[in-house]
Amino acid sequence: METAALVSGGVDSSVVVHLLKEQGITPDIYYIRIGMEDEEGYISCPAEEDIEITQWLARHYGCRFEEIDLHREYWDKVVSYTIESVRRGLTPNPDVMCNKLIKFGAFIDRRGHAYSHIATGHYARTEELHSRTFLSTAADPVKDQTDFLSQLDYDQIRRLRFPIGGLLKSQVRSIATEAGLPSASRKDSQGICFLGKINYNDFIRRYLGEREGKIIELETGRTLGTHRGYWFHTIGQRKGLYLSGGPWFVVKKDIDQNILYVSQGYTPAAAHGRTIRLLGFRYLSAPLWGTPDGVEVKFKIRHVPEFQSARLFTEPDGIVRLESTEPVQGIAAGQYATLYDSQAHLVVASGMII
Repeated sequence: METAALVSGGVDSSVVVHLLKEQGITPDIYYIRIGMEDEEGYISCPAEEDIEITQWLARHYGCRFEEIDLHREYWDKVVSYTIESVRRGLTPNPDVMCNKLIKFGAFIDRRGHAYSHIATGHYARTEELHSRTFLSTAADPVKDQTDFLSQLDYDQIRRLRFPIGGLLKSQVRSIATEAGLPSASRKDSQGICFLGKINYNDFIRRYLGEREGKIIELETGRTLGTHRGYWFHTIGQRKGLYLSGGPWFVVKKDIDQNILYVSQGYTPAAAHGRTIRLLGFRYLSAPLWGTPDGVEVKFKIRHVPEFQSARLFTEPDGIVRLESTEPVQGIAAGQYATLYDSQAHLVVASGMII
């Protein structure tokens, strides 16, 4: 069966190619270019070094190599989504959208549709259940990336293969070193690739500018200081407020009045909640729970190793409601909740927090 491998030049995707060859599979290697180096004033991700390593892998393992330019699709679908979400006072998740719309969206439309399997360096796994392919968690709980894949549809999931999903990061590094791969000692990439070396706030400032507003203590109504625009701040944020007597956390935003509401302390009650309402709730592979009312689930609302427990309910308007067992810090509208089975193993569904 034909296999394509999406390779970035990093250690994870490099080891993917090595492992596939050990299995007797010679994949076609694709490097997806999505940097913003064509946009004025931007310094791109280290694309040239990435491509050199990817081309080395292709030569070394006898694979066909092709570079796919999805820069325009990335701008139109992911960057614009990020800017518009921030403008509306939401907390965007560009990584989720990049996987859904670009790596496994535009790429499948452009080239991936010709392949039975698409292999990537994500820390995740797939398994068969009830004749359907389900996304499941990786062996390394710290590196697990299933939350970043939680908006994929079934046609995308059934094609995917994750050769390193059953390995710890340390094992991946060891394999790369033993195989003499040039990426063996490369640091993991950090942040959102399209920003390159540009600071996130500088990126937002370029498109939304600055506008001074008040910072108000939620409990007392007391004005504590000023900020330069609600769009620079997210719910649950602690850093960047520059207030004395802290720590202070952003707990609410008034986007019409450009006001940030904050609360003081390491665990302020105002920064936590138990109810999370989800718009666009959807199953990834199959309606594993049927009618979800009262079902026990595990969930995440941010990229952390820990899972939290909740019960799932459907409201009369079709909105799905999570009632968490424990208080949840920093529930931010616009982020995605990833829902797992009660063993925190299968990724079952996801939805956007409202």
